[in-house]
Amino acid sequence: MKRQKSFQNPDGILYVVGTPIGNLGDLSDRARDIFSEVDRIACEDTRHTRKLLHYMGVRVPLVSYHEHNRISRTQELVERMEQGEKIALVSDAGMPALSDPGEELVKEAVARDIPVIPIPGPNAALTAVVASGLSSQPFLFVGFLPRQTKDRIQELRRWKGIPATLLLYEAPHRIIAMLRDLESVLGDRQAAIARELTKKHEEWIRGPLSECIEWFEEHAPRGEMTIVVEGSAQESDEDDPDTGWWQTLTEREHVETYIHHGMSKKEAIRETAKVRNRPKREIYNIYHQDVDK
Repeated sequence: MKRQKSFQNPDGILYVVGTPIGNLGDLSDRARDIFSEVDRIACEDTRHTRKLLHYMGVRVPLVSYHEHNRISRTQELVERMEQGEKIALVSDAGMPALSDPGEELVKEAVARDIPVIPIPGPNAALTAVVASGLSSQPFLFVGFLPRQTKDRIQELRRWKGIPATLLLYEAPHRIIAMLRDLESVLGDRQAAIARELTKKHEEWIRGPLSECIEWFEEHAPRGEMTIVVEGSAQESDEDDPDTGWWQTLTEREHVETYIHHGMSKKEAIRETAKVRNRPKREIYNIYHQDVDK
């Protein structure tokens, strides 16, 4: 067990800072203060973050931190914090460490006993769900789905029977294919799709997935999309094999669904064996055989 007292260590801190998702007026005073105090800012695109700093009238050294340099940069940034530097982690928009490599820097900082302090700010998924008109509780943040159709469908099958509103992100050039896969796997559920959130051209499309698809086929998609989809209409009792929610899943997918819900691997294998009425050793061997391939 580790215990963090966030404000008792004056040196060597990682601040996870939320930045505007569109409207610069959403930047908090606390975020401004943090940017003025830190030794440097780790960001996805230095050009984008430099514009934000110019808006605030703040000058701070920037270092790029993105998918392609995350391995080497994580080590560099952690070493700087171990030497006493205060570093702010930001994404191009919203809260870092959600669907971006910032999650790895946070994990490494925690592993090295470096205080990680969140500075709350805007988030596209939460902004969308509260204005979607769909149930906001419970919800499941999925983020970006795989780009390939086969992988995307496989991922969606994990969440098909979950009675929770699904929150997803997608780029405009993939939105139609993604919505078609949503309808194919989940059925014609109600959805709310927001684009350009908090910006001048903010727009919402609400209705069944089939109608949303038709709209985008007739109107060229523009801007980053946040998609909110209603959850499964039927409560799935994961202890009852008769509900059948798992029957389209492979043994490995079944285990991984439980892991996604917070079970340990051992617990997930045991529960999968119980629900499928199979020997635990058999599920264990199948799961590890698939993982090793």
